Amino acid sequence: MVDALARRSDIELSVWSPPGPLPDNVRYVPTAAEERTLSDLMAAGGIAHIMRSLRPSALLAPLKLLRSLHAAYRRETTAELYHLNWLQTALPLPRDGKPVLVTVLGTDLKLLKLPLIKPLLRRVMRDRKVAICPNAEWMQPILERTFGDVAHVQPVPFGIDPVWYAIERKLAPEQPVWLAVTRLTRDKLGPLLDWSEPLFNGQSRQLHLLGPMQEQIALPSWVHYHGPATPEQLAMDWFPKAHGLVTLSKHAEGRPQVMLEAMAAGLPIIASDMPAHAGLVQPGNTGALCRDPASYSASVEALEDTSLNLQCGSNACTWVKQTVGTWDDCAGRYLTIYNGLLSDSDA
Repeated sequence: MVDALARRSDIELSVWSPPGPLPDNVRYVPTAAEERTLSDLMAAGGIAHIMRSLRPSALLAPLKLLRSLHAAYRRETTAELYHLNWLQTALPLPRDGKPVLVTVLGTDLKLLKLPLIKPLLRRVMRDRKVAICPNAEWMQPILERTFGDVAHVQPVPFGIDPVWYAIERKLAPEQPVWLAVTRLTRDKLGPLLDWSEPLFNGQSRQLHLLGPMQEQIALPSWVHYHGPATPEQLAMDWFPKAHGLVTLSKHAEGRPQVMLEAMAAGLPIIASDMPAHAGLVQPGNTGALCRDPASYSASVEALEDTSLNLQCGSNACTWVKQTVGTWDDCAGRYLTIYNGLLSDSDA
């Protein structure tokens, strides 16, 4: 997102985020102390992972983060507009009347269930122009019911890096390779292990699991677990040989980016039937949605037909190109909203 926005000649971009590579024309604004805090936060697995640990220190981490954000907002007096990722980052906004665009993921909806969060967010949204931009359409009605009178809700899908569209797949029908790319938590895995055992245990097909172990989960010996994988590893080593991507998550999802990247690479998707997945997967056209072990088993076996697999993968890639596009397309969508917010605020 930052790289794409930085490529726009009509934006001057300042970024408050964990340290990492940034384009030369982007101004990095955390203080040295804030940079250390953000770096430590990422090394610990991120704020959500820390809070899930339920340790006493986990209660202080979000308060410390919000305090640092509030200080950053107050320092950056020349900013005309705030672009915030996730609803919680709006909580410490100062009362300066500057317009705000807030991106929203599925996990943000869990935040709204906490006591006082809704009234606190509504309070900071009053007396300023606000665009709430979920990355999936299914969240729009929920957000409009909560904030529709104080903000404009407009879904904006994230973009896809061109590298994913350029992947060429080469399948090995004699030993199908299926991928699950996910953080390892019980909700993210869902019934994957139970439903997969009859299909993969002792069979020629393989299930490869990639992602960080964030809960202690015992994995059976027939699962090929590789730990976390970089985007480069997925693009070079895994997606080209995979028959498809599997996710049976029960976790609150927005529009899972790894699913979009897999579809852009031409992989069919087999997913649990939940709103976040139903908005992406067209059964029989780009993959399958499953509600029980029988439908899951039938989907895996059907998509091991090479011709059907390649057709579904091609359909998935075409749909993503037309519906989502690239991060440059996403930056253009955001710029349109920026201009609307600034125009409204000047009126």
